[in-house]
Amino acid sequence: MACIIELKNICFSAQNRVLVQEVNHQFAEGKATAVIGPSGCGKSTVLKLSAALFPPSKGEVLFRGKNIFYMNRVETLAYRREAAVVFQDSALWANQSLFQILELPLRVHFPEMDKKERERRIETVVADVGYKKSLGVRPAQLSMGEQKLIAFARAMMCRPSLLYLDEWTESLDDNASHRLIAIVRKLRSEGVSIIFVSHDIRIIVDIADIVVMIAGGRVSQIIAKGQFESDAELSQYIEKGIAS
Repeated sequence: MACIIELKNICFSAQNRVLVQEVNHQFAEGKATAVIGPSGCGKSTVLKLSAALFPPSKGEVLFRGKNIFYMNRVETLAYRREAAVVFQDSALWANQSLFQILELPLRVHFPEMDKKERERRIETVVADVGYKKSLGVRPAQLSMGEQKLIAFARAMMCRPSLLYLDEWTESLDDNASHRLIAIVRKLRSEGVSIIFVSHDIRIIVDIADIVVMIAGGRVSQIIAKGQFESDAELSQYIEKGIAS
């Protein structure tokens, strides 16, 4: 099975605290991997390290075998075009309109795209995620759930082949949550590589091909889909671990 992202001997510390310790894992290309564990275990940090949002204190983050932090500008831009992140707190630019936020990835990665095409792309993606209000407002004028919809739409702008999701259904009502889950399920069926963090056992069972359990900043267990679907005791263990 091909590997898209590999973590090699990854450690990360912040404010004199060790958050991630000697993590080694190969994320399979074209598969959905859930990174789970109790609160404070380091799972979101592992997700962000996998996305190369910041460098590890020790170790390597490899994208298709190449250290992301040693890539040249052209290689880095290509990786950023292919990979997209939906943050737990949405992380929208406060001083930009929603349209500007959604347009920026297209301007950066597809500079040849004309204004009309950018507008069509934004209109299509916004409709897909179910956002129906004005794009002329700023994030502060939105509810947390609406911000999450825009954050998800931004991640979809460049049609990523690698998608990182950190609690992407938090703050959403059931209809919006089901809509985004359906989009992710479709992307998975199309071969998009997905690495996600979730506390919802239903989402994990529905979407994940592989579950990576984190405890104390380390990988404690790797579970294939067939295992946690067929073993009720293991499923209960996963759910308990997530909830603790």
